[in-house]
Amino acid sequence: MARKQASQGTPATAALAAAGVPFVAHPYSHDPSAASYGLEAAEMLGVDPARVFKTLMVDVDGRLAVGVVPVSGNLDLKAMAAALGGKKAAMADPAVAARRTGYVLGGISPLGQRQPSPTVVDASALGLDTILVSGGRRGLDIELSPAELIRLTGAQTARIGTGRD
Repeated sequence: MARKQASQGTPATAALAAAGVPFVAHPYSHDPSAASYGLEAAEMLGVDPARVFKTLMVDVDGRLAVGVVPVSGNLDLKAMAAALGGKKAAMADPAVAARRTGYVLGGISPLGQRQPSPTVVDASALGLDTILVSGGRRGLDIELSPAELIRLTGAQTARIGTGRD
C-alpha cells in the first residue's frame, strides 16, 4: 500500500505516517444528509460494508472507551463492557466523544485521538487483509492492516459486533 497523507492531513494520517505504517487514503464526497456515515463510505467507495469499520465512543462503568465494529452491524454494548472487564456500557454523549477525540461525529478515527482511550476492535477484523476506518474527517476513510490498527491503538480484540453475515 502506498502512503498518502499530504493532501489528506489529519491527526490520524499523521499518526500513521509518523509510525511508518502503510495505508491508503480513500477520500469521497460526503453527503451531509446521509443516514449512516459508515454505510455511506462503503457505498461511495464500492467496498463491502463488512470491511468498513465505524469508531464508537462508549462509557464503560464511567470510563470512556472506543469500540471499532463493521458498519454492516452494531456494537454489542454488553460484549463491549465484558471485553473491558466492566459491567455496563452505554454510548457516550456525542459532545463528550468529540471533545475527547478531537474529531467531529462521523469523522472520529481510532487513530490520532486527542486523548486515547482503551480500544476494542471487533475480532472479525482479524480475518481481513485490510480494513477501512475513518481518516479523521467526514469524507475520508483510510485503509490499513487490522494488525497495524490494533498495534497502534493498543487495542484488544473481542466479538463486540452484532449483525454479521
